[in-house]
This record gives sequence, C-alpha cells and structure tokens, in this order.
Amino acid sequence: MTAPTVSYPFAEWLITMSRLRGSVFFGWLGRPYAYLIGPEANEFVFSHDTHFRQREAFKGLIPVDGPTSVVVSDGEDHTRRRGLVRPGLHHRKVAGYVATMSRTAEEALDGVRPGETFDAYGLFRSAIRRSTMRALFGDRMAEQADVIGANLQPLMDLTDLLPDLVGVHERLRTGRWRRAMAAKEEIDRFVYAEIARLRDTDAEAESQVLATLVHGRDGTGSGLSDEEVRDQVVTLIAAGYETTSAAMGWALYGLGGRPELIEQARAEVLEVTGGAAPTMEQLPQLKLVGAVISEALRLYPPGSISARYVVQELEFGGKRIKPGTMLIYSPYATHRTAAVFDRPLEFRPERWLEDGFKPALGEYVPFGGGVHRCLGSTMATTELTVMLACLLARGSFALEPQKVRATGMSSMRPRDGVRITLRETAAIRP
Repeated sequence: MTAPTVSYPFAEWLITMSRLRGSVFFGWLGRPYAYLIGPEANEFVFSHDTHFRQREAFKGLIPVDGPTSVVVSDGEDHTRRRGLVRPGLHHRKVAGYVATMSRTAEEALDGVRPGETFDAYGLFRSAIRRSTMRALFGDRMAEQADVIGANLQPLMDLTDLLPDLVGVHERLRTGRWRRAMAAKEEIDRFVYAEIARLRDTDAEAESQVLATLVHGRDGTGSGLSDEEVRDQVVTLIAAGYETTSAAMGWALYGLGGRPELIEQARAEVLEVTGGAAPTMEQLPQLKLVGAVISEALRLYPPGSISARYVVQELEFGGKRIKPGTMLIYSPYATHRTAAVFDRPLEFRPERWLEDGFKPALGEYVPFGGGVHRCLGSTMATTELTVMLACLLARGSFALEPQKVRATGMSSMRPRDGVRITLRETAAIRP
C-alpha cells in the first residue's frame, strides 16, 4: 500500500481555481496577482525573463541570502554573478564531490542502530548541510556546519512568512526579527573571516568553491566583492539546507510507502555497487534510485510555488498582465495535473523507466527554467542519489505509521519529519 499523498493547501487551491477559471486568473492581496498554471504557462514565464524582476518577487529571501544573492539579482548583475558561481556547480566539479557526499552519508548512518526508529528527514537534513559545506567550502567551514545550521534557522523561519510580512517584522523590529539579525551577525562574522583568509591565499592552493568565488574573474576581469561572495556562500548553504533535504524527506516518504520497491532499489544498489558507497561512474546505473528521486521531485517539488514581478506588460491566454503585478506559477500544480501525468497523485517511479516516457517542455520543472533556472540542480540530484543509495546499501527500511504534513513557503518540506526503521544493516565498504 502506498503512503497517503500529502497535499499543500495553497497549491491545491491553485489547481482548483485553474480548473474553474482556466490557465490564467487574477487576484488581489495588497497588490494585483496573476496566476499562470500549466505547462504552457511555465514555458511562457521562462521565455519572457526580460519582462520580470526577481528582486521584488523574492525579497523575503534577502534577510537570509543577502541583497546581492544571485537568487534576487536581475539583468547584468545576475549574469555576472551567475557566471562566477556556475563553475563550482558544473557537472565535472560535482563529480569530484561524490566521495565527500558518500563519506558524509556514512558518518550520519553510523549512528543508526538496527531496528531503531529515527527521523530520516532530520538526519539527512543535517547530513546534506554538512556534505554541501564540505564539498563547496572545505572542511574548515564544514566543522562549523551545526553551528551555522543553528544560526541559519531563525533566518529560515523568516522565509516561511509571506514576503510582505517579513517587511512588517523588520519595520517593527520584533523579537523574531532581532533574533534573526543576531544569528545573521554570527554567520557573517565567520564567513567574512574565511573570505579575508582566502584573499591572502593562492587560488591554486584552495580548490573549493569559496576560493573560486573569492579569486574568480569574468571576461572583463571583474570579480565579486566581499559582500557578493558572502551572499553567494549563504545562498548555496541555505539551498542545500532546505530544498535538497526537503526532497530527500519526500523521497523517503514516497519510497517508504512502496515496500516492494524498496527491495528492488536495494537490490539494484547492491548489484551496482557491491554494497560500497557509489562512485560517480556508477550513479547512471542506479536507474531505479534515480527514478525515485525524479518522482519525489515531481510529486513533491520543494519549490512548489514560485513568483516573478512584472515590469513590462505581457499577454497570456488572451489576458493582459500589467506592470506591478506579482505573477505566480506552480511546478506542484503542473506536476499533479492528470492532463500532464498519468495517475498524477500516485508515487510511481516506474513511470520514469517506461520506454518513450519524456515530459515535454514545461511539464516537469522542479528546478524552474529560463535564465533563473536553479544553478544547483546537478548538485542536488547527485547528492540525493548518493544519500539514498548509501541508505539502501545499509539495509531495507520500513516507513512508520505517522501523519506527514507539508509546510514551508520557500521550500515545501515535511513538517514533523519522516520516521523510518532500518530493518537490517550491512557495512558499507570504503
């Protein structure tokens, strides 16, 4: 029996409204809103990047990521910053991170005893944060992963508010705001110290992304300021802290509801890796494991809802969308539409292994699209595959009876975790 499908109320409202009013409809919430739902709407948004601005749409992330983060950047600034961040997340670089991902997963799983019930989402959330920091920024920063995670939490709590409410907390200097800013000061103190250290270090001696950000130059010879480096660093950590771990939680929940599929995936892992931690060369052979990840990202995309701020008038579905409008689109709503995916509410990784199955443009968009498509998509899917393979190499697991709910504005995640029990263990060979 499959685990009950978890729903996200606001995105479900979008699905209902699109059925009643079509692929584009309007509303008002302190400002005009336009809701564009479906594959064609997604492609329309991604192909009209010049008509939008990110900063207004994602201003709620600025207290965490910073004002120069690539996520809230537009125009030439976005192009320059993205170009300097991209090399560290290229698939060739990510291949070099696999051993670090495996090592971190093994360390986390070493603390789980046979027959023990534990919050797998919480365990992998911590592991993914540490793995991301090790891979991208080196062991010096990774040693502070738990401290940085604890300081990030008050900031991440702000991102669970509507962006306009974040502004209210800032203006009123509420306790929530003051706690978040105190935490930000602690994070900044550490990150800026690392930036200063690397400014005086030979770039060749430091291979991590942080060194690349500090020393990198674009085609004009321009690099990133200390503030820009800080903002990209925190953005990359926060993304791994929330979105990748959220996807891992949903993958475990979905797979946990399919005991027969757990055994099939475990058999695949053992056949391909022999019970050892997977290598980059082996990952493409883990087809069922990869399908589980793809299906989790389909049914439970962490970025379930996204936004753009309209700065240039455009038209979609015969309706005009004026400047000053906040435009909302939803990967969640698209992925759960029967016209797009067969049996859309079922967690069915097998669909990704069927001959000829390939979603069309705009139908499968867990990482967005256009010039603002998520830079870390390869990093995220690789990390998810490695972490799941390491768990399955340890043994099969059972999903415990529990009520799982979705929460989060910036990232849809399991509210109270995902509890599983590891049934048997087998040492992972180094």
